[in-house]
Amino acid sequence: MTPEYHRPDTIDAAVALLSRKPRTLLAGGTDLYPAIKTQSLGGSVLDLGGIAGLRGIQRDDDGWRIGAGTTWTDVIRADLPPAFDGLKRAAREVGAVQIQNAGTLAGNLCNASPAADGVPPLLTLDASVELASVRGVRVLGLGDFLVGPRQTALAEDEMVSALLVPAAAGDGAADFVKLGARTHLVISIAMVAARLVVEGGRVTCARVAVGSCSATARRILALEEALVGGGAGDVAAHVRVALDPIDDVRGTAGYRLDAAAEMTTRMLQGMMR
Repeated sequence: MTPEYHRPDTIDAAVALLSRKPRTLLAGGTDLYPAIKTQSLGGSVLDLGGIAGLRGIQRDDDGWRIGAGTTWTDVIRADLPPAFDGLKRAAREVGAVQIQNAGTLAGNLCNASPAADGVPPLLTLDASVELASVRGVRVLGLGDFLVGPRQTALAEDEMVSALLVPAAAGDGAADFVKLGARTHLVISIAMVAARLVVEGGRVTCARVAVGSCSATARRILALEEALVGGGAGDVAAHVRVALDPIDDVRGTAGYRLDAAAEMTTRMLQGMMR
């Protein structure tokens, strides 16, 4: 394949190029470059870094639109309600500051690692993924977009154009915690995100998601229902039955289950005080 490099400045130009043949999409490059075995990218590269319309966070009556090219540093610096605190905390865990400055939210999702830091907090925000092509725009819930380890529902002629967070998800407060072999610059063994809306001492909305403990990050639906129903009961039991971790170099499946159960229990206890 003859190497090609394109850097369009509009989404329309980008999807037109994608419609002609598959291309390697390049945004921040913080996942892509470490994965290649050569000193340069081969094949046909579509650099999305020149599309200004892909970057930034906008708020309207429907909710928040987070451009696909928005970086982790952009998220950290954005004026967002407490419901986004989990996402902001996750953003501070994504590598060093240099990585946060370059890496994008959409790149984190498209890499589709089970340990992607951004996924659990975005699940608690009921986020959807907007996909653009010459055929138009379609929107998938984040849980439907991520179909397996390193696998997404993205078609060859599509690109992620934005993440969408509904207005109702701006209610409540949120948190995120990650367990790794060290405090920073580490791939997680387990991570937990939660968002709770508490009114009059009662939980009226709950979102709890765990990452690094299944093929994709997963919401703990039975626990959410229990929290809204008046009490979480045995938090650890809800977490354990919902997950199916694997053994790898970072930890055993049993250790991951124990860690996720304990982290979730502690987080919810702290949020409900």
